[in-house]
Amino acid sequence: MKHQHAKYLHQISHKRIDPPAVGAQTSVTQLIEEAFLSYNGGRLREACRLFTSKMLTDDTVVGLSLSGALTPAGLGASCLVPLVEAGFIDWIVSTGANLYHDTHFALGMEMHQSRPGLDDLKLREEQVIRIYDIVFDYENLLGTDRFYRTLCRGEAFQKTMGTAEFHYLAGKYLAAREDETKTKGRSLLAAAYRQAVPIFTSSPGDSSIGMNLAALQLEGSKLAIDPLRDVNQSASIVYDAKKTGNSAVFILGGGSPKNFILQTEPQIQEVLGLEESGHDYFLQVTDARPDTGGLSGATPQEAMTWGKVDPDRLPDAIICYLDSTVFLPLLTAYSLANHAPRPPRRLMDKLDALTAQLTAEYGKRRQQTDPA
Repeated sequence: MKHQHAKYLHQISHKRIDPPAVGAQTSVTQLIEEAFLSYNGGRLREACRLFTSKMLTDDTVVGLSLSGALTPAGLGASCLVPLVEAGFIDWIVSTGANLYHDTHFALGMEMHQSRPGLDDLKLREEQVIRIYDIVFDYENLLGTDRFYRTLCRGEAFQKTMGTAEFHYLAGKYLAAREDETKTKGRSLLAAAYRQAVPIFTSSPGDSSIGMNLAALQLEGSKLAIDPLRDVNQSASIVYDAKKTGNSAVFILGGGSPKNFILQTEPQIQEVLGLEESGHDYFLQVTDARPDTGGLSGATPQEAMTWGKVDPDRLPDAIICYLDSTVFLPLLTAYSLANHAPRPPRRLMDKLDALTAQLTAEYGKRRQQTDPA
């Protein structure tokens, strides 16, 4: 009996816990592999392995969702830009706020580390804005507002477009600004333009960019954002990915971007009636609990019941209950050290063709089920 117990123990064991000492020369990879063994550290190690060994295979399209104030903390320049430039991120869903604050860096505006617990009334009097322990001049907001209003009054913006098309066009000008000021690599929007990575915003009116576009509407601007176009374009990316390989979702935080990147599968299966089985890989970093019923804390097992995650791929679904500001730099360093860059998919260049493909498939399905 004792022998049988030992046999079962070894069946469920990944490895014996017997780590070497952490030293001055320990690399990020060694630290994660040898010291992050259990609890949330263990999930971080599993997440790094999943991302690097499975999600970055040549036949897997990786979608990233961003919520929380990550770009103001510098994580756009330090982590997201390198991941995009390495071809590790193929398409993105972000809050508008992350893209608005990303623009500060492209425009050369300063963001400063400080500390929580400051006198907020004093900050208001001194026209200093605070995001927890980040502070910056109110002029950053006014200057970024002026940039977007001036840019979007231009002829190129006088049309209806989805958010991916809007961000790609804005990224073109931000990339040019970076080139002029020799500051390439500071802006996610600029990097996404160079790599033709689509960036969607699930709630385009819910940010300072949307507020400025609303002001232009009062001026008579012909610029209009079509969020329904985003639904079909994002679904077309996933539909094509599953026809030729795998679809992976990498979720930082939760909220509306998480739902938008996951709802691509119900859009394909439930609404359009096309045969599909769900995303293949699911990786989320969150501090939200599942028992409150909120989407941010919903597990991949729950998502599976909606058709969002392939039930046969649930072993490749990981949640890390960590702060994204801790997780993302570690994952970035680990993946860049352990996986060669991938050629960019340049999905923005293919978006019209992918949407046309989805439209044709939906048309065929309707003829078959509703010939009249």
